[in-house]
Amino acid sequence: ATMSAPMETAKDAVEADKAAATASTQSLPVRNYLDQTVTPILLEGLAQLSKERPPNPVEWLAAFLLKNKDQYSAPKGNQA
Repeated sequence: ATMSAPMETAKDAVEADKAAATASTQSLPVRNYLDQTVTPILLEGLAQLSKERPPNPVEWLAAFLLKNKDQYSAPKGNQA
């Protein structure tokens, strides 16, 4: 039980960071919002799509986005 208190604090901090990031992205102009949230993964997906040229490009791109979303979900400056 004593181990869960620091974990809860860490979870609360992560949730607070997510809420702050969401609030800050919500107030951005559309272009900046897209540039910070969607454009990087979308450009990478489209580049890979153009190399692979699968028979089902929309499904392939959807799978790419879902598979790689965690690599692009961190706010700028916090990516590993």
